[in-house]
Amino acid sequence: MNLSKSLTRVSLITATLLLVPLVAMQFTAEVNWSPLDFIVMGALLFSVGLALELVASRRGPVVYRLAAAGAVLTTLLLVWSNLAVGFIGSGPNAANLLCGAVPLLALGGALMGRFQARSMAYATGAAALLQLLVPVVALLVSHIEVKPQEWGISVVFAAFWLGSAWLFQRADTSNGSLNQRLA
Repeated sequence: MNLSKSLTRVSLITATLLLVPLVAMQFTAEVNWSPLDFIVMGALLFSVGLALELVASRRGPVVYRLAAAGAVLTTLLLVWSNLAVGFIGSGPNAANLLCGAVPLLALGGALMGRFQARSMAYATGAAALLQLLVPVVALLVSHIEVKPQEWGISVVFAAFWLGSAWLFQRADTSNGSLNQRLA
């Protein structure tokens, strides 16, 4: 991976994506971003872009790269939607903070397992479980009313995490039966 080319590519893509709300603000009052919104979204898009560049440059099974890209994109969607409108209820609350802990759990597990496929499968599986617990915590601990669509969104994000976990499990080369099936 050529670092200079990657940084340039990610920077250009990030700037291009940020032009969308900037242009929209010129034509409608529905889009009203503050400078902080642009900074936060720029940082989020840039970091996700760098992570995807790193995943794409990694050697090894394509299924591992697909799993990693899926986890990175799930993190982007989760953080973006949570920042934009809140995952449960509106505004900051304990349940929405717990949503932020989901990708942190996945990243922590990945770091502890040195990004090996098996540990990544466990980490993203744990993220799926925590994702399912978010509305439960909101209901039981924070006493926030959880709407049916919020339960559904939690299930959808858990499915994304489980999809990555399944792909990481498929990429686990220490699994002898998988090696025999691929040979």
